[in-house]
Amino acid sequence: MKIGWIGLGNMGIPMASNLLAAGFDLHVWNRTPNKAAPLLALGAKQSASLAQLVDECDILFTMVSDDDAVKVIYTGANGLLSAAVKGKLAVDMSTIAPETSRFLAEQAKKVGLRFLDAPVSGSVGPAKEGTLVIMVGGEQADYEEAKPMLDKLGKVALHLGPNGSGTSAKLAINLLLGITVQGVSETLHFARSLGISTEQMLNIISESAVGTPLIRGKAASILADDFPAAFALKHMAKDLRLAKEAGVSTPMADTANASYRQALEGGLGEMDLMAILRHLEQKKEAVAAK
Repeated sequence: MKIGWIGLGNMGIPMASNLLAAGFDLHVWNRTPNKAAPLLALGAKQSASLAQLVDECDILFTMVSDDDAVKVIYTGANGLLSAAVKGKLAVDMSTIAPETSRFLAEQAKKVGLRFLDAPVSGSVGPAKEGTLVIMVGGEQADYEEAKPMLDKLGKVALHLGPNGSGTSAKLAINLLLGITVQGVSETLHFARSLGISTEQMLNIISESAVGTPLIRGKAASILADDFPAAFALKHMAKDLRLAKEAGVSTPMADTANASYRQALEGGLGEMDLMAILRHLEQKKEAVAAK
């Protein structure tokens, strides 16, 4: 089985590396070719174009930043759908709108390309460890064909229904993620205002029923006030916007959407989503300065 991988961001490289480690014959293409260097060193082969990648591979994985980027990959000039894709299977792992997933599936069907939307829950650490949660939309038979590869990328790969189901589930789980990180940040701010230190409050949270691996994993970053991106805040802002466009309108969803958008506009987009804590601090300082 020859696999094509398109998109070599922070998540794509470790995920593709896991497929190589599992013994799959991996071919890669990226808009910036030199990003493939770590995978080439592990034995991957680099394709000069999307058409060449399609010709060389049976299953094509795509994982890029947003709806516009994935549309360019599939439907743009010299995109995947302009190549000889008939009979092949594409698995898109990007976090995009369900509407976009359904559109791509419809366009793919016209040229005989089978299509799954299969976004993941998890950041760089789980990507390296192969412990992502993968949510899949599309035909059951196509899911079964892709599952041996998905099982090397995640600890579970769930088939949820027709195209768009995977991306719908991803927006829902990321809504919870955004609300959770916002809630932790607000809790820490409130505790500080009452004289409880951040370290003390994190310890209380960790030992309580609301403690989670997510919060424990962010503790060191919070205490150091340093937020290197495991999952960039700009991506959370994008996902919450997509959730709003998909129809969510609840008090906490609306608040989280506004908060992350403001943090993005405030220049925190390249930091980890936990930098929402810094955004709240900046808001407090701005109010105090008036």
